[in-house]
Amino acid sequence: MFNKVLVANRGAVAARVMRALYELGVHTVAVYSEADAHAPYLELSSEACPIGPAAARESYLNQDALLAVLKQTGCDGLHPGYGFLAENAEFAARVAEAGVRFIGPSARWIDAMGHKTKARDLAKAHGMPMAAGSDVLPSEPEAVKAAARAIGYPVLVKPAGGGGGIGMLPAKDETELIAAVERSSSLASRGFGNAEVYLERLVERPRHVEFQILGDMHGDARHLFERDCSVQRRHQKIIEEAPAPNVARPHAEAMAQRIGGIMRAMGYDNIGTVEMLMSRDGEFNFLEMNTRLQVEHGVTEEVTGVDLVKAMVRAAAGERLAAILPQAMRIEGHAIQARVYAEDPKNFFPSPGKLTVFRPPQDPAIRIETGYAEGRDVTPFYDPMIAKVIVKAPNRARAIERLVEALQAFDIQGLKHNIPAVIAILKSEAFAAGDVHTGIVADVLVRTKTKA
Repeated sequence: MFNKVLVANRGAVAARVMRALYELGVHTVAVYSEADAHAPYLELSSEACPIGPAAARESYLNQDALLAVLKQTGCDGLHPGYGFLAENAEFAARVAEAGVRFIGPSARWIDAMGHKTKARDLAKAHGMPMAAGSDVLPSEPEAVKAAARAIGYPVLVKPAGGGGGIGMLPAKDETELIAAVERSSSLASRGFGNAEVYLERLVERPRHVEFQILGDMHGDARHLFERDCSVQRRHQKIIEEAPAPNVARPHAEAMAQRIGGIMRAMGYDNIGTVEMLMSRDGEFNFLEMNTRLQVEHGVTEEVTGVDLVKAMVRAAAGERLAAILPQAMRIEGHAIQARVYAEDPKNFFPSPGKLTVFRPPQDPAIRIETGYAEGRDVTPFYDPMIAKVIVKAPNRARAIERLVEALQAFDIQGLKHNIPAVIAILKSEAFAAGDVHTGIVADVLVRTKTKA
């Protein structure tokens, strides 16, 4: 096991990782920007080091500063959390070159899965179900049109060098195609430093279902079932749940077993999530793979009983999956997570400001993960998520009720937040029926506005 680990992240992410490391008996080093100098998560660390100004590129994305802290503090491990440098292959390689274990997939897997068309090719070669798609698009408009005709309209233009929904644009015909390609390429260049884009067949009103994977350094990899993450705005998730509703268990578990076998055959070596689009008729198609811990990992933990942060730390320390995971994995109950953002519930625009009142529900059965406290500022420098609220119940209907009750008990004042919108979605007929898809947020809020 590690002696001391640098947690290269901030807020609730850093707090979550440090709690797991503490329970494993590992000393932790926190880092902070000038904006986070008095943040609550720092109190959980064994020691804390400043790494630069508020802007992320000068602090949490500053590889040289983080590597200097590694050397200064004598850490033998680095956990990237999620976001920032968690999926940066160059950084993972530099950490390894410094003689420190990167707690996550090795740099080769981050690199292989980070480029979307290369990841598609690799996954397809190992038998992953795949929707029709193109290679990286050439610059000639006629060649772009030919690629779209080969797939069939409508198509989705996607950046090859990054994810998170940035630059994803639909096109229903050739008139829209060229403008979408130019716009997507521009957004990809600014967002990822890579202007390459490609095409995929556009699945209408799909579900976003992802499968949790864990591998070890000895050639073993297993699945921990699936999560449904279909409730999104701007391709960013708001509500996640496990197991996925309205999917027959044999169908979901057969897909999970297939994906687990593929990742084992590939030799995947730590935590990861295979993201799939599921059509209305239940067909799964590979979307992408995230080579990191996910924001929504908590719902999988709740239904499997496996602490995923501890599991990935133990795998990175060289333990075998046979010692880390139960021999017979199973799902118990139903878990749902809501992301609470400092944003306007009408349009989901960020709403930074001071948390003049910040009082989460006190029920110990409600899992709250946050990096904020009353009187603290939510700054415009970082992601506006201020908390995750996770509940578990014997069944989905009761889990929905408990999450609504928890959100209604959450007292937040001083800035706008998305809780009203989340409650409206949870209380909608479509969500209650499990009729979820990636367009449900717009559907529900339009109906709510019409009724008002």
